[in-house]
Amino acid sequence: MITPLSGPDTCPVCGQSNRCTLADPRTVDRPCWCFTETIDPAVLAALPQELKDKACLCPRCAGLVEAQSLTK
Repeated sequence: MITPLSGPDTCPVCGQSNRCTLADPRTVDRPCWCFTETIDPAVLAALPQELKDKACLCPRCAGLVEAQSLTK
């Protein structure tokens, strides 16, 4: 489900918090969680052009939550 982007702290796919530390003034000096993760290029390629490079995906939409549960 693609939702309208509402801000840099919102996942452009699901509309939930993307947990981006760079989008939060209280944590802007910390690296974002995504800096240490590998996001499948196919996930990024599937985003509509108008949503690319606007905000971070949340861990679930980035495919990391599902991938972590498969490795446990």
